[in-house]
Amino acid sequence: MTSINFFQEEIEFDLANKRAIASWVKQVIKAEKCRLKELNYIFCSDEYLYKMNVEHLDHNTFTDIITFDNSEAAEQIEGDIFISIDRVKDNASNLNLPFEEELHRVMIHGVLHLIGYGDKTENEKTQMRKKEEACLSLRQ
Repeated sequence: MTSINFFQEEIEFDLANKRAIASWVKQVIKAEKCRLKELNYIFCSDEYLYKMNVEHLDHNTFTDIITFDNSEAAEQIEGDIFISIDRVKDNASNLNLPFEEELHRVMIHGVLHLIGYGDKTENEKTQMRKKEEACLSLRQ
């Protein structure tokens, strides 16, 4: 099974251009020499993601994304990416970016984590931002 699925929790949100986005994400995964097994995007509220952050990661903060890697083999992508639509809207506004641009950046950020990119150190953050920009340029 190779699929990308889109769900929502505690919000009404319908992702525009699902097929094009799924195709783009698959292209990124393939370019990174990984295989897609299953990827679930779950769009949710700030409160929902905050609760998950506290319960699963022991982080007492709001965040825009939490990525859970369910892969059983290297170079295999299987995971759940939870995204706070509230946080993405706020970030887009604060960065003076269109909502969809920020949403796509966050969506591919989660995929890059599943591929193996980190963002804990300054060097990792710099590399992650460059990778995000390169991936965003591949969109159709």
